[in-house]
Amino acid sequence: MIPRLVTYRQRRPDGRWLRLYVPVLPVLLVLSPLLLLVVLAGLVACLVFRVSLVGALRGTGQLLCALPGTRFEIEDGRTAVLVSVR
Repeated sequence: MIPRLVTYRQRRPDGRWLRLYVPVLPVLLVLSPLLLLVVLAGLVACLVFRVSLVGALRGTGQLLCALPGTRFEIEDGRTAVLVSVR
């Protein structure tokens, strides 16, 4: 299952929170022309570096399936950033 929502929260130095909710599917649809170029570049890279295409696709799929539930938290002084993937 691919991620559906990415939540970005940032605590500013003044203590207020900035929250952004990014739905993944509409962003993928808007960026699909660039995604096609990235896939083609990945195919060329697999051929140049002699990496198995099937193995690379399998690894990418496993990475996408493992993303839901992931949380990144960074805190530095009075500033904090939290990225959550659902």
